[in-house]
Amino acid sequence: MIKKYYQSVLLFLAVSLMITLGSCDPAKKYEKEEKAEIQNFISNNGDLNYELKPSGLYYYEVLTGTGRTPVIHDSAYVFLKVKFLDESVYYTNEGTKDTLIFPVAEGALIYGLEEGLTLMKEGGKASLLVPSSLAYGPSGNGYGIPGYTPLLYEVQLVRVKPAPTK
Repeated sequence: MIKKYYQSVLLFLAVSLMITLGSCDPAKKYEKEEKAEIQNFISNNGDLNYELKPSGLYYYEVLTGTGRTPVIHDSAYVFLKVKFLDESVYYTNEGTKDTLIFPVAEGALIYGLEEGLTLMKEGGKASLLVPSSLAYGPSGNGYGIPGYTPLLYEVQLVRVKPAPTK
């Protein structure tokens, strides 16, 4: 009899614990905070008319290019500046002579940057507001970008080198 009582109590506690833990999803809190941070940035920068893409990428064309639009397997030569939404710079190669060379749409870059490059034309400049779901996700990158961190990419597409034909 006592054994059944303790089994019932343990079962009740286990079920209660599972329900409690299941309803406390910390990811939802961080996702909500990130969304608010993005909306705050957009409202404070109303002069930048970001276009929300179906993927969740916010795209703003600063300067329309006149050249080729990169497609899968092309090489994109870019200058870029990566910033947090407080405008502090995480990385830049602006002010150097060295463009970064990226393979386009091959999975080597964060998805938000890859998508942004395929929306640009050679000679163009764009601002990409990349939510963490299209960047480094809930875990960050391990090099100073925490999880659930949206990023701003200021991109200048200098050159597009077509992929070699097979």
